[in-house]
Amino acid sequence: MVRILSFATILALAMTISAQAIPNASGSRNVGNGNGGQFTTGGCVNNADCQEGCCANNGQGTGICSGIGAEFQNGKQGCGFVDPNAAQTIAAAQAQVQRQGF
Repeated sequence: MVRILSFATILALAMTISAQAIPNASGSRNVGNGNGGQFTTGGCVNNADCQEGCCANNGQGTGICSGIGAEFQNGKQGCGFVDPNAAQTIAAAQAQVQRQGF
């Protein structure tokens, strides 16, 4: 029983950590519009998308808006990320908006 509980705890922790590295899809409408409206943890293609002006590479080649002081947490690689696949990222975000309806 203890082993099952330990495995479940480790699995829950791993899911929490991985969720922090993936940009939040609920802000998809703000990806690529450059108006600084994207919240922290939302996707971005450059600094202009983010409320705090910090688009960080999440360590996997994806932009994630970060708070100043948090741009190196959880594997992020600092502010100033410019998505080399911005057109594809924006198209995927717009498709997400269509699926979600907001």
